[in-house]
Amino acid sequence: MPSEKFDRTTFRHQTAKEASHQLKYWQTKSYEKRLEAANYLNSVAYNFDVNNPPKMDKSFFKIKSRK
Repeated sequence: MPSEKFDRTTFRHQTAKEASHQLKYWQTKSYEKRLEAANYLNSVAYNFDVNNPPKMDKSFFKIKSRK
């Protein structure tokens, strides 16, 4: 799997007060809206369509029973 690099130049530094305002803003949103935002940010960071995310390769995992 190729190593992807996250573009850190698009972000800006915040003061603690600015970050606190962001926290309060996101705490007013429902968990569904927060998950939608996180999904969108992941799609931008990893360059995939938000409505068609990549599928997980399930052939890597094996099911074993415990005895």
